Amino acid sequence: MPKTQTQPHSGAPAEDQSSWQEQIYPILKSSGIKHIAYVPDAGHAKSIESACADPEMQSVVLTTEEEGLGYLAGAWLGGDRGALLLQSSGVGNCINTLALQACARFPLLMLVTMRGDWAEFNPWQNPMGQQTEKVLNMMGVLTWRADQPEQVAPLLKGAATMAFDGDTACALILGQQLIGAKEWVQ
Repeated sequence: MPKTQTQPHSGAPAEDQSSWQEQIYPILKSSGIKHIAYVPDAGHAKSIESACADPEMQSVVLTTEEEGLGYLAGAWLGGDRGALLLQSSGVGNCINTLALQACARFPLLMLVTMRGDWAEFNPWQNPMGQQTEKVLNMMGVLTWRADQPEQVAPLLKGAATMAFDGDTACALILGQQLIGAKEWVQ
């Protein structure tokens, strides 16, 4: 069966490609996050691997992304912080469930890897990919976008601060130029 593989975007040295990914998990930990909810995704692989290997972190693989919103609301009610790692197509699955955060006003931090954004080979990813940030904003989620490796750490720190100090829904969008183009591998 064909698989996809990510190719770093042109212009980014290989060390930049991996260094921004390695910065994410330590920032999540230093923000007091104890729960990582996710649907498996290559763009989040380093953070997911780190969360699963950390005995102090509760890593929860989800069947579908909207489950993560309920899980993180429960974690907050129990006194813990969490983050949701998802792909842009999963944002579409969360639209109705984002009302939970809007009504309950618990802090929500999401990291969204993009598809249907730049150099996308799969036309089915394009409709949601082109609307992801708009949809999040319409649901009251504050968004920031990282397209360059040096943008990731400061934007993530800022989003975490705003989410947890302000009981706000925040999302860091990790652009497809940052992640790299995906291509079919036979």
